[in-house]
Amino acid sequence: MSGPDIRTRAETSAQIRKSAENTALAFPALLIAAEKIADTVIHGVHGRRRAGPGEDFWQYRPYSAGDAAHRIDWRRSAKRNRLFIRENEWAATNTLWTWAAPTTGMAFKSHLSQTTKYERAATLALALSILSIKAGERIAGLDAPFNAGHTRATLNQLSDWYQTSQNRQHINDLPTGQTLPRFSSVVLFSDFLSPIDEIKHSLHTLASAGTKGHLVQIFDPIEETFPFSGRVEFADTSSVAKIMTGKAQTLKSAYIEKLTIHRAQVRDLATSLGWTFTLHHSDQPASVALLKLHHLISGQLPPTTSAGK
Repeated sequence: MSGPDIRTRAETSAQIRKSAENTALAFPALLIAAEKIADTVIHGVHGRRRAGPGEDFWQYRPYSAGDAAHRIDWRRSAKRNRLFIRENEWAATNTLWTWAAPTTGMAFKSHLSQTTKYERAATLALALSILSIKAGERIAGLDAPFNAGHTRATLNQLSDWYQTSQNRQHINDLPTGQTLPRFSSVVLFSDFLSPIDEIKHSLHTLASAGTKGHLVQIFDPIEETFPFSGRVEFADTSSVAKIMTGKAQTLKSAYIEKLTIHRAQVRDLATSLGWTFTLHHSDQPASVALLKLHHLISGQLPPTTSAGK
């Protein structure tokens, strides 16, 4: 091989490498993290075989009291001398709506975690969206300024939207009221520290059309343990308010009690709507939370299951 040929191939290789590096730099960090997490979970959140109103045959199952007569497969039943129901695959296209609270409180990160609560929320939302696209389903962002879609372009829009929301933090940790179309699932990521009446109003609006919902409460581990003692100044991230205490440890019991009561109210609200509630701490692996959310959304875990802790 001649010298010029070697130089040409080396230059081409360098150009390709530079182009790849530039592409990676332009790729949103949140999306990169979400891709890695999604790759650790089996592909296709919603795409697994399950019973539904589709046209493709899935399986036969024994007749049960309450099944409609028109669903009986009489030919199969005659062969086995027992009534059988013909079940088809779920063929209706589902849309997964995600939302991560862009509040100042969600920007919190202690020395016990390597990520802010918002970064973890947005990463999990994007990872779920990636799995949905691979299953051939549509994704959307609740309150986002673009339509639902099932392509990589929609995923990039969603990633950019989450990144922009992170840079434009808000006080409200709840989505605006929005009626979602049929066959929709919504996953809300927040610390859900708003007054319970405000949370109830927001969720009832979303659930009014029969939407299947999942709440994921994200906490930094230090918010659970309250390991403070002595003279400590506490600042409200949503305002300029500050509280100075000389014996922070005396506040721990009241703080834990109030937090426990509020969380129980949020969990009970989710249960009353037929939704799921998941508690996740930002110092825990995101892949674990994603896998359990995957199971909740696909119906492999009961709604009362709390995952992610």
